[in-house]
Amino acid sequence: MTIFAESGYAQKKPAIKQVQAKSISSLRYINTFVVPHKLQFRGTTVGGLSGIDYDPSTKNYYLICDDRSSINPARFYTARIQLSAKGISQVEITNIDTLLQKDGKTYPALARHATKTTDPEAIRYNGITKKLTWTSEGERIIIETDTILIDPTINVVSRNGSFADEYKIPENMKMQVIESGPRQNGVLEGLTFADDFKNLYISMEEPLFQDGPRPALQRNKAFTRIYQFDTRTKRNTAQYAYELEPVALPPTTEGQEINNGISDILWLSPGQFMLTERSFSGGPGTNIKVFLASTKGADNIINMPSLIKTPAAHPMEKKLLLNMDDLGIFIDNVEGATLGPKLANGHQSVIFAVDDNFAAHEQNQFLLFEVIP
Repeated sequence: MTIFAESGYAQKKPAIKQVQAKSISSLRYINTFVVPHKLQFRGTTVGGLSGIDYDPSTKNYYLICDDRSSINPARFYTARIQLSAKGISQVEITNIDTLLQKDGKTYPALARHATKTTDPEAIRYNGITKKLTWTSEGERIIIETDTILIDPTINVVSRNGSFADEYKIPENMKMQVIESGPRQNGVLEGLTFADDFKNLYISMEEPLFQDGPRPALQRNKAFTRIYQFDTRTKRNTAQYAYELEPVALPPTTEGQEINNGISDILWLSPGQFMLTERSFSGGPGTNIKVFLASTKGADNIINMPSLIKTPAAHPMEKKLLLNMDDLGIFIDNVEGATLGPKLANGHQSVIFAVDDNFAAHEQNQFLLFEVIP
């Protein structure tokens, strides 16, 4: 758009830029704010907060809920987060919008022989289009009495939740009966816009069947994929291999569940990302590690069907930025991260959101950190 000044000379409208954190050496913990369990807002239960994003132009935060329409219809919230000298002083839910399908209907709850359901996990706001992009993990249930295959989706909605567009997912993201493609509940947990909204990056939580095993207690070449999409064409343009850490702690009892995967990805500057890995072990619970990772010099593996058969010669490089166990505080199921506003000292803030799984023994936490350049 061109605007005209009083002098008559044409001036270009300033380009919208994404918030960046170009230099980061560490994260300094400031405080935790806990939203009450089963907080009620306009007839819905606030919980299951699996993604967070900050819009600096309105100072609003968008929070996606991973309720699969079992408590209330699939939805996202708008919130205001107040910062004081001591950190987060208040989290106020200000609005709720229902996520709608193409036909304008709400998403149904998961049921036997389901063909339509959703599992919302991540959300980001596009400052140029003024729309939101969110992901669903889909579903993969293979049992004798029922088989459900629902592909993951990458959806674009208006700020009132109405469907606007979708991204075309690559073939290796589609659910299959055979052990190929995504594992159940290990799919599209994180997304982030990048390069001033020109690109969208999606993180696969766990390795595809054809790429390797799930992480174990020892390092076992558990490589997952980071997907790059062009936001104009909505098509996948690159894929990168990212090695997951081993599961942090052994379970209390042999045979209990263990896993580790990417719970969110956050763009910091060209080619540089912050990835949150969430490890879980039956008994000890969760361990959260935050890494700096780069696509610079990494192989584009978009044409490599299997990382078992053809390992990536140059996966993404990564280094540990923070192990939240070192903070000595209770940390729950961290699933979202966003760059927030600048702090009083001029340093960038990072806010993590925690999914309480609607469980009384878990918490809706918001964790505030300062970026140390």
